[in-house]
Amino acid sequence: MSDKNDNDGQGMIVNPKPTGDNQDWDGDEADRADRLRFEEEQAMIREQSEARAAAKAAAESAKHAGTAQSA
Repeated sequence: MSDKNDNDGQGMIVNPKPTGDNQDWDGDEADRADRLRFEEEQAMIREQSEARAAAKAAAESAKHAGTAQSA
């Protein structure tokens, strides 16, 4: 067995810059890119949801049309 301490610092989050130098200003390029990426992802999710809803509605109407013909 090793006498080494299990807590060797692996996985610890370290901030290399002092907080005074580590300020995130509102409206910088990274914030704008994040906002744009988020909006694009939301639009894609909305489109997928609408497509699923349309496919489900089409399947339901086809199912109902099939039962109406067999009755």
